Amino acid sequence: MRASFPDFRLGSVLATSFTGTLSERHGDAVERIPTPQRFVDWLAVYGLVVDSCTTTQLDLARELRESIHAAATAAAVQEALPAPAVHVINNRSAQGRAAAILTPDGKRQWQLSSTSCVEDALSVIAADAISIISGERDGKLALCASPTCQAAFFDTSRSRTRKWCDMNTCGNRQKKARFTANHRKKP
Repeated sequence: MRASFPDFRLGSVLATSFTGTLSERHGDAVERIPTPQRFVDWLAVYGLVVDSCTTTQLDLARELRESIHAAATAAAVQEALPAPAVHVINNRSAQGRAAAILTPDGKRQWQLSSTSCVEDALSVIAADAISIISGERDGKLALCASPTCQAAFFDTSRSRTRKWCDMNTCGNRQKKARFTANHRKKP
């Protein structure tokens, strides 16, 4: 019987979705990739299919995740990027051998050097982080308004005024809390 894990929080931006595999960082943290197989599952959702992942590779993934989170958070609040985080992101980006390929329907897809190379998948995630942190993509890094979350997310809304990393979780929770508080005040 397979263990039950928290659902993935999926988004349209690979790098910030990856940082979301650890949520509620300022509350009761929720680890969404607690095992190597769970990381394999997460990668597959994003089209980065690998056969397996070792505990060492999962540790590399988590190091990259935390480095992206640190750098994206700094960029969102317009502070200097932490040098150790930049170093990890750059190393993971350079160590992979993934290639962008064009699908018959005109979409970009990543092709890893082999079906078991987690390092290639990490290089794709790191490259995505570089593109959003460097400002090369149209959008803005922001921090979730939830006091227990404060995840970095990439806002591509027209007005660039999104408040929450995910409306279905953090946004709804905050709106529900505000609604409840307002109704308690009324006689």
